[in-house]
This record gives sequence, C-alpha cells and structure tokens, in this order.
Amino acid sequence: MSTAPKVSALRGGHVTLAAAADAFLATARTANPNTHRAYASAIDRTIALLGRDRPLAEIADIEIGTALAELWGASAPATWNRNRAAITSWLAWCQTKKHWAAPSAPAEAERRKESADETRAVAKTTIHRLLSRRDIPLRERALWRMLYETAARAAEILALNVEDLDLEHRRAPVRSKGGAVEWVYWETGTAHLLPRLLRLPDGSARTRGPVFLSERRPVPARRPAAADICPHTGRARLGYDRARVLLDKHAGLDLHQLRHSAATHLGEAEIPLQLIMGKTRHKNPRTAMRYVKPGPEAIAKVTEVLAPRRRTH
Repeated sequence: MSTAPKVSALRGGHVTLAAAADAFLATARTANPNTHRAYASAIDRTIALLGRDRPLAEIADIEIGTALAELWGASAPATWNRNRAAITSWLAWCQTKKHWAAPSAPAEAERRKESADETRAVAKTTIHRLLSRRDIPLRERALWRMLYETAARAAEILALNVEDLDLEHRRAPVRSKGGAVEWVYWETGTAHLLPRLLRLPDGSARTRGPVFLSERRPVPARRPAAADICPHTGRARLGYDRARVLLDKHAGLDLHQLRHSAATHLGEAEIPLQLIMGKTRHKNPRTAMRYVKPGPEAIAKVTEVLAPRRRTH
C-alpha cells in the first residue's frame, strides 16, 4: 500500500513583509555586496508600496503584480526583468526554504523579451559632449566619465569606497558578478574629477566611505548600513536607481550604455578582442562580441577598402 508523499505544512502566518525581506537578505545568496544592494533596492521599494508591517501571508498575487507594474511597468525590459527577478527570487525562497505562506508574481507579470539591441552604443562625439557639459553636477560628470573610461558595470563603480581608490595609478579593485576581485582602470578625465569630488568644504579630502554620495542625509527610518554612510558628511551611498534616473533625465541614456559604448569604441579603434575582454572583464568571447560589434563609422571606414584605387598620375 503506497503512502501519500509528505507535504511540508505552510507556516509563518505572522511574518511581516519587512521580516521576510530581512531574512532573505541575510542569506548567502545575497552575500556579494553588489547583489545585496540590487536585491535590497527592489525588495525595499516593493514592500514600502505594499506596507512593510503587513503579514506576508495576507499579500495576494495580484498585489505583487500591481506593485511591479507601478514601480517598473514603464521601464525598459532589462530593468523590468532585473527587478522582477529579485522579487520572484525572494518570494520563491520564502515558499520553498522557509515554507511560509507567500504570494507569487501573477502570470501577467511575466518576464519581458529583451531585444538584441545592437544600436545601444552612443557615438563617441555624443559621449564626449555629454561628459564636457558644464551644466551637469560634478558628481554626475565624475560617475559617468568613470563608467565610460573603466567600461565597468554601474553597480561595481557605485560600490567603490574612497579607500579603494589608487589615485596615483588610476585604478581600483571591484567585486565582479562572480564574486572575484578584479581591477578597473581610468584615464585623465576621471583622474582630474575625483580629487574635486572628494574635497570637503574646509579644503580637506574625504579618506573613507562611499565615493559617490546621495544629495541628502538618510532619514532614520531608512538608514542604510554603516558601510554605506560617509563618516565625513553623514550622507549615504548613491543608489543605482537614483543614478539611473539622473542619467536618463540629463541625457536620455541608460547607465549600461556607457559601458557598452566604451567597448564598442575600442572595437571601432581596432583594439584586439583579447584586450577588449581584459578591459570589460568578460570571460566568454561570444559575450564580448555582442559589445564590440562595429558601429556605422567603422563600417564606413572598412567600406572604403572596397572602392577602386584612384589613379595618381
């Protein structure tokens, strides 16, 4: 006589959204600082909209879908997918690991198709005009130039602390997506802006804490971890979402386009793929090739080779 399979009973009806979020963000899967920051940003915004003190078990699937739509419904597919993945990963963990009664993202909040966008690279002249604009605040100019010159991921640069910077050799260690510590390098433009960015009103310079800071001090109710607060000014680390909004506001661009453009411009300059992979720190040549597809200027230059030679006499 066969017996029915055991089913773990759902529990945790008293667990609030805030407590469930804290428990998930304390797990090993979010141990990487960049991963933790990305997940925390998406989850915190979602539970703030739903009500941090509401019981997790009382949240309906449709409420999750509504929150996702309100927060990121108008965003690009990649942004929608990234934040949706953070929320669904959190809720799945609550269901499978903790056996808590938890909602799921509804079917209509499905993953969106990301087009193989081959035109996201911005012309070099456009990048240079943007980075030389005088009406842009110093913090934004320094961040955007650093993203372009390092060809690094935005989360990696935003996670940098002042003590990480090797200003003399124009480099800094970052923690990559896989958790490894790798080095990024910048050029003269970033080297000129960083000391100005770190300068305090009394003429001294910041020596510790986040490199890129938010405009205001955090409110007590949403005070971040001590590592994300500048000991000199009390201001918090600049968040990814805020940085993304500012670049879109001033230039209509996405943060990743700076990295994509840098790699494309290196390809257009006929830099070997191995060196481009070293600069962008891609491990797979196929992945790197997506970022170094020649742009219109490079294609036009190559096309000149097909033209008949001009007579010289």
